[in-house]
Amino acid sequence: MPEIRPYRPSDLKAVYDICVRTADGGEDARGHYSDDDLVGDVFAGPYVRLEPELAFVIDDGGEAVGYVLGTADTEAFVRRYTAEWLPSLGDKYPAPPAPPRTASEEMIAVLYDPGRMLVPGLDLAAYPAHLHIDLLPVVQGRGYGRKLIERFTGALDVPGVHLGVRTTNVKARGFYARLGFEPLPVRDPGRTTYLGLRL
Repeated sequence: MPEIRPYRPSDLKAVYDICVRTADGGEDARGHYSDDDLVGDVFAGPYVRLEPELAFVIDDGGEAVGYVLGTADTEAFVRRYTAEWLPSLGDKYPAPPAPPRTASEEMIAVLYDPGRMLVPGLDLAAYPAHLHIDLLPVVQGRGYGRKLIERFTGALDVPGVHLGVRTTNVKARGFYARLGFEPLPVRDPGRTTYLGLRL
């Protein structure tokens, strides 16, 4: 039986693999970018490096097949991402042109824009934490997503947590609604719906 446990540094490769294999609206994004590590460097690496105590994985016999990652304080995380995470990447990703022209350039632009996490109009006093959760198909639909989020929120001491999901991802929005997440008003949501859970 798969078990949920705290992240270990030895899980890093598996976490990056899960990240890219679920990065295309829940589908496999391997080969979509110039480097399969790119989406992990944006959406996984910063969290396990800067706040590993808030990273949990589903262990299926010694290998991670799902995870939840996040931060308790989005504003502080943005500052640390800028000061610590981006410099740690060195010259791995040259700055893209403006505007970006390819999918890789667009993702690199996201990497270099930690301020994107400070969504205009989102009440960070009420929902200071945010999370990312991804599961491989082998453990989807078996209650592990709920258990991961419960483990993550149980480790927080804040009034609320938020996340963003593609507006077109009806399945994911239904999942979060069943857990009690509610839509949050923001100024210009674009293609993303922001959801919050009071703790």
